[in-house]
Amino acid sequence: MPCFGGCFAGLFGGKGSKDFPKPDCSPGSYQPFVQRVESVDEAMQLERPRAGSWMPSPKLKLGDWASPLPRRLSGEGEALDASDFEIVMDIDESSSASPPRQQAIQLDTDIPAVRVGNFGRQRSRFEAEMLLQSPGCLPPPMTADEREDAIRSLLPTATFQMLAKVPRHLFTQHDESAKRLRRQLMRGATVVFVTAGLPGKRFTFEIAASLGIKPVILEHPDSWSRTLVDEGLVAKFLPVDMTQETDKIFEQSLELIRQLGQDGVTGPVDGIASFVELSIPLVARLAEALGLPGHRPAAVDKARNKHATRACLKAAGLPTPRNCCVTDASKLAAAAKEVGFPAVMKPVSGAASLGVKKVTSEAEMYTVYNEIVDELSTLVVSSGALIQGGGDSTGFKPNGVDLTVLMEQFLDGPEVDVDVVMSEGEYRYACVSDNGPTLEPYFNETWAVCPSLLPKDQQVALKDLSIASIKALGFTSGVFHVECKYTSTGPQLIEVNARMGGGQVHECNRLTWGVCLVEETLAAALGIPSRPQVPQRPHNAIAYCYVNSMKSGTVSDMSGLEALRQRDGVVWAKPLTKVGCKAVGPEEGLPTWLCDLFVRKGTAKEALEFLQAIEAEQPVKVVP
Repeated sequence: MPCFGGCFAGLFGGKGSKDFPKPDCSPGSYQPFVQRVESVDEAMQLERPRAGSWMPSPKLKLGDWASPLPRRLSGEGEALDASDFEIVMDIDESSSASPPRQQAIQLDTDIPAVRVGNFGRQRSRFEAEMLLQSPGCLPPPMTADEREDAIRSLLPTATFQMLAKVPRHLFTQHDESAKRLRRQLMRGATVVFVTAGLPGKRFTFEIAASLGIKPVILEHPDSWSRTLVDEGLVAKFLPVDMTQETDKIFEQSLELIRQLGQDGVTGPVDGIASFVELSIPLVARLAEALGLPGHRPAAVDKARNKHATRACLKAAGLPTPRNCCVTDASKLAAAAKEVGFPAVMKPVSGAASLGVKKVTSEAEMYTVYNEIVDELSTLVVSSGALIQGGGDSTGFKPNGVDLTVLMEQFLDGPEVDVDVVMSEGEYRYACVSDNGPTLEPYFNETWAVCPSLLPKDQQVALKDLSIASIKALGFTSGVFHVECKYTSTGPQLIEVNARMGGGQVHECNRLTWGVCLVEETLAAALGIPSRPQVPQRPHNAIAYCYVNSMKSGTVSDMSGLEALRQRDGVVWAKPLTKVGCKAVGPEEGLPTWLCDLFVRKGTAKEALEFLQAIEAEQPVKVVP
């Protein structure tokens, strides 16, 4: 039985009435000795048991809807702070005549590969293992009997005790009163965030605190997020040595989480969440071991393995591109015969567009395969980034890197993102956004627009495939960022990410449809059913892009960004480099991102045209 079907059902005795609360991974039945409320007003008066004493600092400016927008909006004449970025930049300040620095792959962001660099941390062993050989040394998923034993040894969380008192229909409506009640049920809950990500993820903790949640961060001791406790934004910081083996990280994390509530600052843990892709396998296993709501580890592992994902879709009768796993060079000829050309080659385990390349012929296939294997086998971890090592490289080499390469049919047609909220086995929200053509052969993103401009029937087909793929992998609840293409033969899945998308995704959904994916993630982590209120028509249309450098050279002028910030309709214009830095164009390698532009207009067509017009102005100049 899926975990989201009711982890604590045994504790509540029987299946119960259909009116009794059945959260996604929660008590499935009624406690006969519990005094139940009869109305929303009564339910709003419920008090959380064992909540703990911590409250956010009154000095913090927390609204109902915190945002990842720069703290000072355009027009106020102040420069952006580095903490406003979701990217930590490794800025190459060498002259154009100097040899290029090693390309680095960011580990703890959800954005595709960029140049990043030394920001003083030594916690990358865990991240490297999750990137290159997930799930690594983490414990295998529990069997059904092991899950049952774990559940029976635990008491229901405070959230579930409150849910048991409230008639189900009061909090499962798509109206304002049910929304207020769901927020009241969240208030005071202790939620552990497994790894904090980069400083640009601060907004997730701000939203949690504004909802009355007591955030606890589990991270390496030198994380930037440790200071959030002193600021009064976060209740506790749990230091875990992320340089040790992942099985030891799991055990240490489990021990620290079990101690929550003993000092009275917080209550015992109510939920576990993360907004960092590489932490999702750990989150799933911690939640399972503690009997808390969360994804099944087996589902997470299948989603993070590209070949396993394809196998699940095929078994479910869903469209699947021709594909073949290549474990060594001797399998290439058979792969070429099975898949054909053009094709895409990529590591079977990986993230951040690492090693993803297009091939158009058999000769190119052999060359690209060797490049990918060489790239993977020479990667080392240095100061929080993966870099392609050499004889003089510092850092450590990840053990047991999976060198298996997936070769699959190249998918033509437009790419889309589908942001999905699942609850109790069904989707409750699905937003389709269009992506512009990627820069080949590196598949660098260009632009995105929301709502989609595709014909309605294509949008529906893409949405249906995304939801069916999530179900085929074994997920029943949570927030998902799904990537698809509408090809000449119909919709095809690229991948399912079992968490909220990074970059501009949160703000895209918030501004367009008024849905906060952070709030929905936290509700799922607590086992509270999701029913986001969605308007009949979008509030805004938005478009955004990372501006790729189209030629190699040196950044000479960035004054255009400040001028853009004064323009009506520009939500932000963020620099991703600085004057004097080297920029790489597609003729030399993975293009450098120069800036991040985000705009809004009345219609999607207007938003995209405006975005492309200001991008054409080249607000960041590069000279040869």
